[in-house]
Amino acid sequence: MNNSRRAAAFAVARWIATKDFASTLLPDGADRSFVQDVVYTVIRRARPIRLALSRLLRKWPSGEMEALLYVGAAQILYMPSVPDFAAVNETVEAAKECANPNIKKVVNGVLRNLLRRREELEGIIAASPLEIRESFPDELVARWIARFGAEGAEKLAKWHNEPAETYLAYPGRFEKLPRGKRVEDMEGFEEGRFIVQDPGTGLAVELVAPEPGECILDACAAPGGKTVQLAWRGADVTACEVNPKRRRRLVENLKRTNLEGKVRVVEAFDVSESQFDKVLVDVPCSNTGVLRRRPDARWNWSVEKLAALVRLQSEILDAAASRVRSGGRLVYSTCSNEPEENMRQIEALLSRRPEFDLVETKESIPFETGFDGAFAAALARR
Repeated sequence: MNNSRRAAAFAVARWIATKDFASTLLPDGADRSFVQDVVYTVIRRARPIRLALSRLLRKWPSGEMEALLYVGAAQILYMPSVPDFAAVNETVEAAKECANPNIKKVVNGVLRNLLRRREELEGIIAASPLEIRESFPDELVARWIARFGAEGAEKLAKWHNEPAETYLAYPGRFEKLPRGKRVEDMEGFEEGRFIVQDPGTGLAVELVAPEPGECILDACAAPGGKTVQLAWRGADVTACEVNPKRRRRLVENLKRTNLEGKVRVVEAFDVSESQFDKVLVDVPCSNTGVLRRRPDARWNWSVEKLAALVRLQSEILDAAASRVRSGGRLVYSTCSNEPEENMRQIEALLSRRPEFDLVETKESIPFETGFDGAFAAALARR
């Protein structure tokens, strides 16, 4: 698969069919970065791209043709660094590999028509409601408008449609990865001096406030970024992860940062008979704080899935709370900005567990902080 547009179209076709994590669909190779840009742009901008293409098509296509049209249109409408001739010609070249010769003809005709009518179609997109022009589920945008107002919702939507910046976390500080630099090429990578993590994740670690020698349980530890930060501060950390695949990734990160053997990795809470000075529980969530990094997550969001997650979070939170010793601290965190997963979850726990008192909460709203969305709350057990 030499043509990068062909690789991108293949990934897009699989995503349309399966809604798998976008990162798992990307091929290895020299063109991976460009292919990722194209695929992520398609996923981020799916609604306005479909709107524009629907004005150029009599019948909506499927399979290879649909994927190739998305790939070509994404480059024309949302990737200004790609010359128009390259966007069209290379996508048509990719279409030549399709078994059906009509696909090449249709892709060529539609993309050239898109170029001719670009100004008109961009005007139609610009005049569309926020959820269409910025490409999010209707219900999610309605929630943002209710919470942040129309202006705040638009700022948040635009934030999540920008390519994510990469931050490196060192002991005690975060640094932005310089543009054009690869993480693997940064000084200290081989020695495990840093991990890749957004400053938004630091809220939870700040509230844990780990001290040397404290026994701390990281209850949902993978991929291990917060585990590493706790261990860097000298805490005696037990990292729990029930998912075998994610647990392997946790172990790999501990090994790279020279913490393997210093952090105890377990599969479940009950393997330890003792309680802990502090427990961090970073629960599975809807990821609405990190849609910039996880563009596919917006299309997996629904009110029903949110409700199921809230139930799961409540169960995990209760289990984690039982591991906190008297006088200890429980820190709950998410990478979500949805109230049901955050403050309402804490209020519900406090009503169930009167032995806990709320100490402090922190939240990162991306358009306010400039970092990933996140929430963290610290509770003290009497």
